[in-house]
Amino acid sequence: MPVFNQSRKSVIILVFLITLAIIVLQLMNLQLFSSKYKLDAENQGIFRKVVYPDRGIVYDRKGRSILQNTTIYDLMVTPSKLKGNNTDTATLCTVLGIDSAEFKKRIDNIRFKYSQGYRPAIFEPLLSNEKMAKLTEIMYKLTPAYYLQERSVRDYPYDAAGNILGYLSEVDSNILKNPNYTGYVMGDYIGKTGLEKTYEKVMLGQRGIEFWKRDKFGKLTERVEKGAYDTAAIAGQNMHTSLDIDLQMLGEKLMENKLGSIVAIDPKTGGILCMVSSPTFKPRLLTGSERRKHIAEVLLDPALPLLNRTVGATYSPGSTFKTLQALVGLHEGVIDTKFTVSCSGAFYGCGGAKPMKCLDKGTFDLRGAITISDNTYFATVMQKVINNPKYPSIDSSLSAWDQYMYAFGLGHRLGVDVPYEKRGLIPTPAFYNQAPPRGFGKGHWNYCSFRSVSIGQGEVDVTPLQVANEMAYLANKGWYITPHLVDSIEGGDKYNMLTNFKDRHQTIDIPDSVFEAVHDGMQGVVERGTGGAAKVPGIVICGKTGTVENYYKGVKQPNHAFFAGFAPRDNPKIAIMCVVENSGKFGGTYAAPIVGLMIEKYLKDSITDKNRLARIDELSKLNLIPPRIYIEIKRQDSMRHAKDSAYLIAKGYITTIKDTMEMDQSDEEDALDKIKDDTIPNVKNAPAKKDSNDNKTKIKPDAILPDEKKKPETKDTANKP
Repeated sequence: MPVFNQSRKSVIILVFLITLAIIVLQLMNLQLFSSKYKLDAENQGIFRKVVYPDRGIVYDRKGRSILQNTTIYDLMVTPSKLKGNNTDTATLCTVLGIDSAEFKKRIDNIRFKYSQGYRPAIFEPLLSNEKMAKLTEIMYKLTPAYYLQERSVRDYPYDAAGNILGYLSEVDSNILKNPNYTGYVMGDYIGKTGLEKTYEKVMLGQRGIEFWKRDKFGKLTERVEKGAYDTAAIAGQNMHTSLDIDLQMLGEKLMENKLGSIVAIDPKTGGILCMVSSPTFKPRLLTGSERRKHIAEVLLDPALPLLNRTVGATYSPGSTFKTLQALVGLHEGVIDTKFTVSCSGAFYGCGGAKPMKCLDKGTFDLRGAITISDNTYFATVMQKVINNPKYPSIDSSLSAWDQYMYAFGLGHRLGVDVPYEKRGLIPTPAFYNQAPPRGFGKGHWNYCSFRSVSIGQGEVDVTPLQVANEMAYLANKGWYITPHLVDSIEGGDKYNMLTNFKDRHQTIDIPDSVFEAVHDGMQGVVERGTGGAAKVPGIVICGKTGTVENYYKGVKQPNHAFFAGFAPRDNPKIAIMCVVENSGKFGGTYAAPIVGLMIEKYLKDSITDKNRLARIDELSKLNLIPPRIYIEIKRQDSMRHAKDSAYLIAKGYITTIKDTMEMDQSDEEDALDKIKDDTIPNVKNAPAKKDSNDNKTKIKPDAILPDEKKKPETKDTANKP
């Protein structure tokens, strides 16, 4: 054979071998090392389905389910599978009630959030029954890009206690960045408020995975290897609470058309029996297919129904504070139960300063002063405590008084198991040593500078929960257990979340005789004093009224009405308080009868007397919403009709709730979409109300509207019983 032919043959063989080697190496790479085609094949033939577990069920004290689960569906999409796909987009948009622009916006958002759209994401969450039925008919046109994801969502058998139970919301990027929420992915739901937030890791459960085979049309056929590779979902732990749902519903009914709170506690256990914040919201509105619509509505309500006033609003306690002043005075030894004070119409213990008025003239001992709620008596008692010669300075005497208040559960967070609890304010020497206008300046103050604190006005601020706990402290004669809702967790308290709800807090040893004297005065309040409207036949109630002056933008408003107490006097089973904002009446007018009905319901289990039942209806229909709320609603509506949506943002409604309750970005966007008009550009960038001191949005937990401001204290504010 010629040399030329042999050389050519060798070249051909060499080329053939190199080509074969390349093919073999590529096959090895594709089959052994590369997962690209394997994943493509699996995506075409196998579907990985996430199984969301049922969240834990919540029961009330009688074992009734007050928070459970039902099933709903999300429409999921994988945008990368839309390329070259024959998906009937027009029909899908018609079913969902969206246009092509909205469709494109959603897909673009998903591509941005989910790595160019190679992962499935929620396209339409929480489908209504109507949408679900229509989608089922056309799903064959939507596969494999779309599929329906079963999800367990919350259901509320009683549709009450919204501020207690809270609600769920889809996680956002901020949550995913938080190391406390490792394991969550976009599309998951998380507790945002209430028990849902506090006990998130208890109620969450564990996701499961199912592997399904697909046919050539993308339809799911059967489980891979009959489910051999599946992971079962594990339901969240169930929880048993101290809440009495019947009592809660009665409280919500009594507080209809009013702003305020009711809190009731079992003094022996610290278990919260009811926790009413008014106005509230129906929890069913913030779950299911209508959630996006309703979250916007409650966020835009100027009465702030999402604000849990029981822990998130603070008030001057008014005359309910006098019971604690009595304890301090007796224990400090500056008075005894026979100590008397005469009132000729005002407290004149500060010389030429403006007199602090009292309503009842006469001479009163301790019991009578509590019963009548005499201002002069308790101003005198606190003056004796602050000017007690056993303390070397006013700083030390006020510090000693502060320690009493902290022991009573004031001036600090109690540690209740619902989020966003405020600490309130018990003024300290450091507080008054601040420069004006916040304080008086070091060396420039004495008792007369803050004498209104003696009657529960001035700088002192408390939450409704603290006042109810104060009543539990009095009922127990010197101790309390941290108020809480959850008593036990099925399967055990794996995260030690209930440990703090077992110990008694008893830091000051006050003799029982001191408490008995205070109880005598409090019983007199109900039987012959300012709290007669709280009487319940056959039950001995100890109580205290309070009427609290308050201001809005420096303008005097109708008084807040307080009533707090416990019952029965011997072996107390309920400690309770009620505040009705801006009622314009004394504490005995509206707050006292509400508390009386609540006590009767709890201790007698039912209210059967026709007159008492009629009183419930009468109080529930009584409208005490302040006029400024209606004015603000009208102004809000007019601004929206005038296409001035930026006004609503500038007023700070959404920002206030967002900052107060740590609302997530998706909730804020829902609300903004609700108020945004297409003719107003960049409404989301409208400025929010700022605090000149720290450049943060002004939060007023004791306010009805975000920019409400208290009138600067004159330290002379008069108080009524």
